[in-house]
Amino acid sequence: MENRDNLLDVLATLFKWKKLILVTCLATAVISAIVSLLLPVYYKATTVFYAASPDLAVPEAIFGNSSQAPDYYGTENDMNRLMSIANSNELATFMIDSFKLYQHYDIDPESPKGPYAIRLKWAKHFEALKTKYDAIELSVEDQDKELAARMANAAREFINQLGQQLIKEGQAKILSTFEDNIRNKEQGLQAINDSLQKARETYGVYNHLAQSEVLTEMISKAEAKLYNKQAKMEALKGNSRFRDSVAVLQASIVGYQKELEQLNKRLQTFNQGMTTVETLKSAQTEASEKLAEDKEHYKQLKAAYNSDFPAVLLMEPATVPVIKERPKRMIIVAVSTIAALVFSVLGVVVFETYKNVDWQKIMNKP
Repeated sequence: MENRDNLLDVLATLFKWKKLILVTCLATAVISAIVSLLLPVYYKATTVFYAASPDLAVPEAIFGNSSQAPDYYGTENDMNRLMSIANSNELATFMIDSFKLYQHYDIDPESPKGPYAIRLKWAKHFEALKTKYDAIELSVEDQDKELAARMANAAREFINQLGQQLIKEGQAKILSTFEDNIRNKEQGLQAINDSLQKARETYGVYNHLAQSEVLTEMISKAEAKLYNKQAKMEALKGNSRFRDSVAVLQASIVGYQKELEQLNKRLQTFNQGMTTVETLKSAQTEASEKLAEDKEHYKQLKAAYNSDFPAVLLMEPATVPVIKERPKRMIIVAVSTIAALVFSVLGVVVFETYKNVDWQKIMNKP
């Protein structure tokens, strides 16, 4: 019963002050409507894209050398890398310089707080978010709706370029390592070539199969001639009539013996050097093949480095918005009016409740 009486008292109080409450709400509605009409209109342009996989920049993906299909869409780490670029000072500086935002936002670049103010203003009108579909949504607000679309697309392209640059920096380090490796292998191959040339000159080994066959044949022929002359001499030396022929045969035998001795020395030297030369030739072949493989891999890496691979996969470019983003005038007026109603009611109730209290007596009470 007491609660009902209290509620009736409140309603009676509100009825008593209904004109003031109504006037306050109407005045608030009118003022908020006027203020909302004076607020600048902002348009939001939005572009949506996915992070591309860095696998698209590797030679295996470009030249189709891999047995596995490349991943076109990036991982969570790739998305985080693009989000870091989107919220970086590099992007802010690029947008500020490219679109002359100091003049556009009417900020003095010479003031001490100018750089801070312009970045704060940019951050207020720029937003990069991850969507629930693993895409990145990039939005730019501006009073000029065409400029908002251009800025959003430019920001996305800068993110793409900087993302490419980060990957290219990694590729450049790999290329530098390959260049050093190729240079070292070329020097090693040159050292092997020099050693091989020196060994060939020392041992006379150039074509071991052909030379071995020729030397063996020459020794066999020299031995056959020597044995033939020796046999003739043995047959004739007992007959004094063939004394001159025997002398000629003896001279021929000495010549063939020396020839055979030289051939045997050559064969001995050839056999000694053949192992060294063949070892060096094998090392030369192996070093040449590895150097060729590295050069081919370097060539592919260089082509990948110079290629225009994407860092982002565009899903939706920013178009010129046709509907304003803010201010939401109806919401402003409604919220302001409701707030005025609530505070008016509270004020009237408090006033009626405590209007008969002797505040001076309470304040002076010891």
